[in-house]
Amino acid sequence: MATQTFTATSTLEDKFLVKNTARQHTVFVDEPESLGGIDTAVNPVELLLAALGSCQSIVAPTYAEKFDIDLKGFKVELEGDIDLDGFFDKADVRPGFYDIRATYHIETDAGEEKVSDFVAFLEAHCPVEDTIENTVAFSSTFHIKK
Repeated sequence: MATQTFTATSTLEDKFLVKNTARQHTVFVDEPESLGGIDTAVNPVELLLAALGSCQSIVAPTYAEKFDIDLKGFKVELEGDIDLDGFFDKADVRPGFYDIRATYHIETDAGEEKVSDFVAFLEAHCPVEDTIENTVAFSSTFHIKK
């Protein structure tokens, strides 16, 4: 397979409520009340964690057979730390995650060494994790509507 381009569009619907569309799918994002939202949906950083967990959860069954793993169940719990002073411009710190931790719950009869190799492989082949861990070229343009 060659390079494939994916697209998504995010539109601010109300204060912090954002409608996101990709292909024929829609996902809403909001902030909790403690951050000024109305708490109708996950916030962007929770969605990033969910995107990472979703990607890892898709990579797992894709490659389980390669590692001779009978995958009976797979769940990943993710948590990350952000210094909100960066977002609120109160301190000279990064506004994004500075630490993300994953805990895998894997239901299988495979041994610990095989599962450890499998987890290392899935982490190395998860596109979302790769994007988080490595610098990505980013460019932008803007249009003004009056």
